[in-house]
Amino acid sequence: MIYAIVKALLFRLNAEDAHHITTSFFNKLIAVPFIGGLIKRTFAFEHEKLKTEFCGLTFKNPVGLAAGFDKDGKYIESMSSLGFGFLEIGTVTPKPQVGNPKPRLFRLIEDRAIINRMGFNNEGLDVLVERLKKVKRSDTLIGGNIGKNKDTPNEQAHIDYSICFKKLYSYVDYFVVNLSSPNTPGLRSLQEKGPLRKILTPLVNFKKEQNVKRPILLKISPNLTFEALDDVIEIVQELKIDGIIATNTTIERNQLQAKSEIIKKIGPGGLSGAPLTNRATEIIEAISEKTNGSLPIIGVGGIYSAQTALDKMKAGASLIQIYTGFIYEGPFLVKKIKKKIASTL
Repeated sequence: MIYAIVKALLFRLNAEDAHHITTSFFNKLIAVPFIGGLIKRTFAFEHEKLKTEFCGLTFKNPVGLAAGFDKDGKYIESMSSLGFGFLEIGTVTPKPQVGNPKPRLFRLIEDRAIINRMGFNNEGLDVLVERLKKVKRSDTLIGGNIGKNKDTPNEQAHIDYSICFKKLYSYVDYFVVNLSSPNTPGLRSLQEKGPLRKILTPLVNFKKEQNVKRPILLKISPNLTFEALDDVIEIVQELKIDGIIATNTTIERNQLQAKSEIIKKIGPGGLSGAPLTNRATEIIEAISEKTNGSLPIIGVGGIYSAQTALDKMKAGASLIQIYTGFIYEGPFLVKKIKKKIASTL
């Protein structure tokens, strides 16, 4: 009830402004000792059944916050208080960049969806590393989602990914290679066999030289054909990449409730939320079937209820992530999902 009122007020604002206002305010709120403790107790729910072994890591629960919510690692401590098992920060690029022109974040309320064309806006790798050095680590694991700068030619993309990977290696628990955002020109073409191998090989080789082995996951597009998905799986297995995150946002605009003129006015961008639910689940099922369940999967895309989270796990995902559903349904969604999983699986 309280969140419904808060959401009604926030949805009167520009989506990007609402995000910054909410996260900044919550950061300050959680820092107040009594209030911070109360919030943590309110959202606390853990159970032995929720503990999940994934790629050599132990997650206290399988519910994570997807990349894009906290691009610069500013909200790790505050978001941890809501009961997430893990948080994925980024996408971060070697150099800071402002992203695409505003407005670039739009709600489709009828569809419980969001369209974004943020364009990897972030403060840059060095700022993120310095911030992570000061973070009070807890039992909430941290993933680092890495990308390339917009002005880096695709032929040199492997350099950007290697820079991010090496500099972040000591400060995150796992890595996500993001080649599937629709908002950086030409990025998704890097999911093809040749470029994919060129980008991933140096990361795998660097990892082999380290005492601590950080898992590497590849985040893929829901718009891949099943033939292209076969190619991705082949490279992932060949290079012994640890797992896949399925999926990123979609460029499709099928069967939306929002009026076509509104969609046209918004323009390009990645669509997330409820319209992506079925396609993301299909991709998870396909990966699980093609690999006989041997390839670890994080399921993301259109999770807006405890049941839709459970559907992703039944399809083959070991962990799940939320973002758009978190915006529409509120922070209690995390607890609802965890309770459903604990009582069902």
